[in-house]
Amino acid sequence: MSLKTNIIRARGHIVFILALLTAFGIVITMENMNFDNRVASRSAVKNEVEIEIPKQRAITAEEREWANIAWKYFENNTIEETGMVNSANQYNASTLWDTSSYLMGLISAYRLDIIPKEEFSQRTRKLLTSLAELPLYDGKLPNKSYNTISLAMVDYTNKPTPKGIGWSAIDIGRLMVPINILVWQYPEFHQEVQSVVDKWDLAAMVDKGSLFGALREKNKTTMLQEGRLGYEEYAAKSMQLMGYDVNEALDYQSWLKYINIYGIDIATDSRRPEEFTAHNYVVSEPYILDGLEFGWDQISKQFANRVYAVQEARYKDTGILTAVSEDNIDQAPYFVYNTVFTDGKEWNTITEDGKDASEFKSLSTKAAFGWHALYETDYTKKLMAVASTLHDVDKGWYSGRYEKSGKPNKALTANTNGIILESIAYKALGPLIKSKPTLAQK
Repeated sequence: MSLKTNIIRARGHIVFILALLTAFGIVITMENMNFDNRVASRSAVKNEVEIEIPKQRAITAEEREWANIAWKYFENNTIEETGMVNSANQYNASTLWDTSSYLMGLISAYRLDIIPKEEFSQRTRKLLTSLAELPLYDGKLPNKSYNTISLAMVDYTNKPTPKGIGWSAIDIGRLMVPINILVWQYPEFHQEVQSVVDKWDLAAMVDKGSLFGALREKNKTTMLQEGRLGYEEYAAKSMQLMGYDVNEALDYQSWLKYINIYGIDIATDSRRPEEFTAHNYVVSEPYILDGLEFGWDQISKQFANRVYAVQEARYKDTGILTAVSEDNIDQAPYFVYNTVFTDGKEWNTITEDGKDASEFKSLSTKAAFGWHALYETDYTKKLMAVASTLHDVDKGWYSGRYEKSGKPNKALTANTNGIILESIAYKALGPLIKSKPTLAQK
């Protein structure tokens, strides 16, 4: 038999071996990589705020129970036929951001030994298969929302929209975080991951170093620069790992403006919604995710320290426990941004279209868990004394607690429960995108 014939017959094995070698090489690169060289100079940071980062430690029995409660949400909301998970409890739709939260929660649950390897593999394969089958907006990228049963493109009310409503570059960028983790650390899924990224035209959301979303209105598609300080850099990091030039999106200095609150210089985005259409929200979530998943770069760590510290300062001034982020709520308008700063106002709470929602100011459960995992201070322990009560053991974690009434915000979501699982996994094993074992292997 000729050498050529043997090579042809062995080509499948050769491809698999090359994939393993590539994954191994990327793991080594990731272990030695530092995003500090890929972002703006630290000279952009004024009046540094230092907070000691605690070392990883074994999780407690109580924390393991918290993780089990979070996983309960995904047990209750997984669609067996598609492997997709509802973004909100028993609501059969999901965005890519919420799908990412599920996938990160799934990886975290496996690493925490909440679920066995067989369940992790089965769930991951089924979800990746569905992601590869999604109808795409304009034949290029995933629509902003899908029905979790039919996989049809829908609008934000779960109404079918055959042509879609556009794509979100930030949501897709978030999904690239678990995709990168699977590529580097779980090469057994390389074929399924390849099927997804081969079908998607990721280059369509990047132009001249910036991230662009697509918006369909009145039968016309408009391309809009997407992302503001915090979210923009977070999403760009994973896209850079995919090989795309996102230099502008990674540049913290481009639109950087400081707002002094309680004597702390808070980094904000100077792009005004009146001129640039999108709102700029200073919230906890992007900085928490950057820390939990990437381990921060030196600038995002500084910005995170400030966002955390100013919330502690508000508590010391007002006595109101403060951990703000974007969240679903259990009543109309159903989604609000509780912020440190937005639209020119401190501690502003607004809807997605910029309307005042001050009556829904609340403590965010996922923000409390995230800050506690990252810092574990006396203040985060106060946050957790409240946040740890905001759950239903049979359904998962609630989104938060309203400031005015003190009542729980009983919205149940994939995002809250996924981030809680991430937070507990980080506490035990460190930044999630870096190669780490499960608890059983550690």
